Amino acid sequence: MTVPKFKKFRIEAYKPGKSRIGKAKNIIKLSANESALGVSSNVKKLLNNKNLILSKYPDSKTQVLRKEISNRFNCDFNKIICGAGSDEIIQMICQLYLRPSDEVVVPQYSFLMYRIYAQIVGAKVIFSKEKNFKVSVTEIIKKVTKKTKIVFIANPNNPTGTYLNKLQLLELRKKLKKNILLVMDDAYFEYMKNKDYKSSLDLFKNKDNVVVIRTFSKIYGLASLRVGWGYGSKKIINAMNIIKPPFNVNQVAQVAATVALKDRNFIRQSVKHNIKEANKVKKFLEKLDIFSNEVTANFLLLNFDKCKFSANYVLNKLQSKGVILRSLEDGYNIKNKLRLTIGSKIENTKFIKEIKVIFS
Repeated sequence: MTVPKFKKFRIEAYKPGKSRIGKAKNIIKLSANESALGVSSNVKKLLNNKNLILSKYPDSKTQVLRKEISNRFNCDFNKIICGAGSDEIIQMICQLYLRPSDEVVVPQYSFLMYRIYAQIVGAKVIFSKEKNFKVSVTEIIKKVTKKTKIVFIANPNNPTGTYLNKLQLLELRKKLKKNILLVMDDAYFEYMKNKDYKSSLDLFKNKDNVVVIRTFSKIYGLASLRVGWGYGSKKIINAMNIIKPPFNVNQVAQVAATVALKDRNFIRQSVKHNIKEANKVKKFLEKLDIFSNEVTANFLLLNFDKCKFSANYVLNKLQSKGVILRSLEDGYNIKNKLRLTIGSKIENTKFIKEIKVIFS
């Protein structure tokens, strides 16, 4: 049997955070930065509604959801586009802007899908160095050439948990040439209460050469439904709508995201929980010489360089007890570090308990 020839990609496929360990049950998954408190009770009620019509196509223009986003964040309805997760927004941006021989600048330790989607369309990915796992504006500018079309930044950054403050972001946009698109990923912005932080949407809402990306997968707890959105100039959004799949965001995702946006109390509870639990876990680990970034998003980058055990040793020991963290050797090539999602109180207590066993 002859298989028709297809394109071959020299790309390392994305490996999501592990979810299973053999046949083990009652797994505690702290590997994918998912919501610690699940979803809003209002969303649960919605999903139990038997009147959802699943036999009809969803609204291709996601009008109700976009209107709710517009109201919630005080931004222009016509400058919003929704996608099947923020991943699809990244994909559409790369399809729209990049040709073979174009260049994209990304920090060396940043969300893997930026480089993957850029490489799929044939662009060259240029990595800017980080300083102590923090994105450097100076290093990004050093890597910019005449071929640079896009700079991707997640703020706070995944997987390092570090961030650029308001002044640094403004400096970056000012130093970049105006014809370079700056793509700012706000995936974890809701968790940020640091005084010198400002969300990208607040900073660049009226900039035509910035696209801001947001997601419902993290604090809203809708990771399984795949829904995210992007915000940019009308020209960019109109062009993206031409290449957007017609029914890319399913009906359940649209209505669930709309309801989730309205439940501000759930968001406040999630932020409060994250700050309290992350600080508790951080202080506990420091006593064992496991150090991390300051508390920003809903995860910590754990550094084992001064610890008596290696990251892989602790990772494997935890997995044998049903607790999963994220190794950062795959894809990110960060040695002797683990990424820990801040889970529920029960999950964090279990994690601490098993760490105590390992170190005793």
